[in-house]
Amino acid sequence: MSKKIAVLPGDGIGPEIVREALKVLDCLRQEFGVAVETEEALVGGAAYDATGTPLPPETLELAKAADAVLLGAVGGPRWEPLDYSVRPERALLGLRSELGLFANLRPAVLYPQLADASTLKPEVVSGLDILIVRELTGGIYFGKPRGVRTLDDGERVGINTLIYSESEIRRIAQVAFDTAMKRGKRLCSVDKANVLECTELWREVVTEVGRDYPAVELSHMYVDNAAMQLVRAPKQFDVMVTTNMFGDILSDCAAMLTGSIGMLPSASLDEKGKGMYEPIHGSAPDIAGKGVANPLATILSLGMLFRYTFSDEDIAARIDKAVEAALDSGVRTADIWSEGTRKVSTAEMGDAVVAALRAQA
Repeated sequence: MSKKIAVLPGDGIGPEIVREALKVLDCLRQEFGVAVETEEALVGGAAYDATGTPLPPETLELAKAADAVLLGAVGGPRWEPLDYSVRPERALLGLRSELGLFANLRPAVLYPQLADASTLKPEVVSGLDILIVRELTGGIYFGKPRGVRTLDDGERVGINTLIYSESEIRRIAQVAFDTAMKRGKRLCSVDKANVLECTELWREVVTEVGRDYPAVELSHMYVDNAAMQLVRAPKQFDVMVTTNMFGDILSDCAAMLTGSIGMLPSASLDEKGKGMYEPIHGSAPDIAGKGVANPLATILSLGMLFRYTFSDEDIAARIDKAVEAALDSGVRTADIWSEGTRKVSTAEMGDAVVAALRAQA
């Protein structure tokens, strides 16, 4: 039975990088008989320009009806003057909330071919393989009350609310422990329990859940220390689990350990494994339309889609191997280029991955 992917290219470099992932998907259909159909829809700034809203009802309905969602990127400076309620980024929050995508998985893997691309010493990052599990639908990004208000004396105040329920913490902790069981059986929970009562509860609940996973070594770390340790000795971590805001920050920090944010995919999952898959790098409007963006994070996100939602480890592994083979061939987009390698365009990098996939067939 054919499965369906809702494809949301979005803004900036989104359409360019999604195009390359779709080339890979076409190859999988032709060479490996993968039964997957796609349907595209507008999202983000492109959707606002066409419809007046960043998340049109038809896009949301398509995302709900599909088996999985592949997203490019949203946003850009031309939409920043808009009211907060209709900025492109609201589409992301809307999709996560409406689809119940509470678990965000962000791997940070340093490919051996790119060891020199990292700003850290090779001995510090060589062999890096971290997975950050970020809670995605709660915390300070969604808590209420929120907004900007004017007090009686005329002074303005900005308000955001950090709130987590026990059930929210418990379910993300279970995802993190289940993930750790499939990896190195080590989990670090990141919080700020010495200052924030909300994350004091986070630590208590994660510890309680950990009693059901005696094989997993659980540790706790304050977020400021975690940020420092990611730069000082990143290989001490295997799986990390943390709140929405802390995960947003730490995963971008971890991304740069790999040499380029253009190499990092992500999966956002609901309780049944349905997910939205996207690169974490954003819309990069400064290079949009120039054909220089790195499509590998999007292609690797497609691999995660097959692994986590379609439960097809064979195809996921083939995509991962094709990306490595393309890097082995010496081709590099501008963000990961170094002396001795060949600088290629977005489309050429996609072609290299497709060629590597065909070689597997």
